Amino acid sequence: MVGVLLLGLLAIIGVTILRMHQLIFVHLFVGLALIGPVALKMASTGYRFVRYYTHDRSYVAVGPPVPLLRLIAPVVVLSTVAVLISGVILLFLGPTDRGQMLLIHKVAFFVWGGFIVLHVLGHLRGLRGYLVASRRTRTAVVGPDPGSGGRVAAIGGALLGGVVLALLLLPQYAAWTAATAFLHHHH
Repeated sequence: MVGVLLLGLLAIIGVTILRMHQLIFVHLFVGLALIGPVALKMASTGYRFVRYYTHDRSYVAVGPPVPLLRLIAPVVVLSTVAVLISGVILLFLGPTDRGQMLLIHKVAFFVWGGFIVLHVLGHLRGLRGYLVASRRTRTAVVGPDPGSGGRVAAIGGALLGGVVLALLLLPQYAAWTAATAFLHHHH
């Protein structure tokens, strides 16, 4: 569920990259809002990782992740963290003092982008199966899924936390929105 949310938010980020001068506000807001859901995704994946490798029966019974996904996981995690941290640092540095941090942000993004494509492709079959099973469960089962309330609350809380962070940092957007408005107006 959180992966689907992340795909939607990342699609918005992708659009903003294509029109950065016009959509810098959206880029900053959604980029910050992503932090909560990304943290939840990393925490839930980390939990499954620990449970599997500490030989918890229910996690071992499901089996290990696909070898390619296990191999690229450290790069996905590190590049994700690098993109988010460098983005927050850039927000505070402002457009005039960005120095090497913009290069770091862009390089981290390109590394992340390449590996996240592999990551998403590696999960497509599972996502399709999840969506089909979820639809069947909703229509066939009388009563709610006992774990669904907690999942919805965790995802909602993570997204709300990211949105609150984005709202709290709104004053930091000013230098970026002014600079891109100036550049856009003078081109």
